[in-house]
Amino acid sequence: MVGSDDSFEWESDGEAEPSSAPALRNMDAAGPSTFVHQDPNGRANGEAPPNSLVEGYVGMGFTREMVVKGIKQIGYSDSNALLELLLTYKALGDEAAGNCSTSGLISQSVEDDDDFDFENWDGDDDADGREPNSDDSGHEDFPQEMSEKDNKIKSLVNMGFAEDEANRAITRCGVDAAVCVLVDSIYASQAAGNCSYMNLSEYEVTDRGFDSFGVRKKARLMEESKKKMKHYGSGAQGSRSSLDGNHGELMWLPNPMVGFNLPTDRLRSVTRSLPKQAIGPPYFYYENMARAPKNVWKEISRSLYGIEPEFVDSRFFCAAARESGCVHNLPIEKRSPLRPLPPKTIFEAFPHYKKWWPTWDRREQLNCFETRVASPNQIKQIECALVRSSNPPPLTVQKYVMDQCREWNLVWVGKNKVAPLEQDEMEYLHGFPRNHTRGVASTKRYKCLGDSFQVDTVGYHFSVLKDMYPNGVNVLSLFTGIGGGEVALHRLGIHMKTVISVEISEDNRRILRGWWDQTQTGRLIEIADVKSLTNDRIASFIGRFGRFDLVIGGLEGEQPALFYHYCRILKAVKSATARI
Repeated sequence: MVGSDDSFEWESDGEAEPSSAPALRNMDAAGPSTFVHQDPNGRANGEAPPNSLVEGYVGMGFTREMVVKGIKQIGYSDSNALLELLLTYKALGDEAAGNCSTSGLISQSVEDDDDFDFENWDGDDDADGREPNSDDSGHEDFPQEMSEKDNKIKSLVNMGFAEDEANRAITRCGVDAAVCVLVDSIYASQAAGNCSYMNLSEYEVTDRGFDSFGVRKKARLMEESKKKMKHYGSGAQGSRSSLDGNHGELMWLPNPMVGFNLPTDRLRSVTRSLPKQAIGPPYFYYENMARAPKNVWKEISRSLYGIEPEFVDSRFFCAAARESGCVHNLPIEKRSPLRPLPPKTIFEAFPHYKKWWPTWDRREQLNCFETRVASPNQIKQIECALVRSSNPPPLTVQKYVMDQCREWNLVWVGKNKVAPLEQDEMEYLHGFPRNHTRGVASTKRYKCLGDSFQVDTVGYHFSVLKDMYPNGVNVLSLFTGIGGGEVALHRLGIHMKTVISVEISEDNRRILRGWWDQTQTGRLIEIADVKSLTNDRIASFIGRFGRFDLVIGGLEGEQPALFYHYCRILKAVKSATARI
């Protein structure tokens, strides 16, 4: 994750640093044995391995304790077999690794101290020794942060999630993220195919490799895998515990997630009828992430006149996925896409990346953007694994690299070198103009883009307004963010006479104001606190500027207090409009 240093910028060129990771040799060598192993120099399991070899595997992202236990298990002369065992430990979790900790797997630094004590190599396997953390442990808030992290991990595990899932979610969203946000992040990661409790066959750990462990060891590992699959659920909609006392299961979602229609539809026709009290104007549009728990969508739909949500994935509109749901009363006939049409694949959007893209990375589109990016240590771990591998890498290494690339939307910028997308590239994929977010800190640019609308998707839904309002619209924009809805209206050629924007983030307000001053001639009124937008103030605005034609809003996950304000304000708008 990008640290607190806002001046950090990714380099897109240069070569990977030399790695201390061990070479992955001899893919066809016999698998590891359960008998006492001797390497070519005749050293047995009980002898300590070179410290540099352990550090090499630590640099690839495995914990030191896990590496030590793996080497004691099968020796270290066959590096491919050892790597398969470590990946198996990682796939199965703590039990398969002899209860070794995996909580530091992603954040472990390559530059950890080389002071591991090998003198007691044959000592107790359960000797007390904590994994050194690569973060700044000297920071005064570190113990408190770790305590908060441990509590949230415990809460998520009690809900039925795996510990490494919880760790990854906290890495993506931050220690201060609410539990409901972490749950949403885990569901989204599962939906993208990044579940950390996948079947062993997906890691290409073959029977040949397990035979040398012994039949009983193979049966035990497979049984543990099945138990985890059964306990946690085998897919994105596996059984989960309740959230805040409510049933936390996912809403049933269409597959594919194409909404009521797409620009490419020729034959499919969807009709719907709205209750009388929901018919616009004013029109309203409320968006949330598609994989919010079912009780969230039930409450959203119930509060907004019982309207059925429209679930759509932005991968049908651009080169990146973003699964969202929206409840709205806009017409669904005669929609039209934004022009020019955006690129639909990675290479259409960024053809220069094709030079370094390996043939075994078959991605054509990117996954949903997170609010943060992969850390330099994670990038270095990937480079270490690739630099010391054959070409093409073993399937186990390919699997590890692809999991990281999908989770963090990494692209290939050199030989064995991956990097996160730049902020202007994310702006492009989201449908914003270049440099739309420029002027705020780097980490904040990633965050506000990760939270924003996908402009082409929203624009397709808003396109019906163009013929309805040839003279322009008045917009009430709640939780505006960086102005995805406003940019969509502008790109449709719909004049915004007045926009009342409610957004608490000063950075987001600055971004919206900067864009507005350069592109718009209408009136922008910015409000920081949604609570200050009282019913009387809404009536005053309508008296001054005329009725609102569109009320936009969007939140991520469970935020009932803010959603309450959206419903309150929409009701006040309809009431004041009726009195005109």
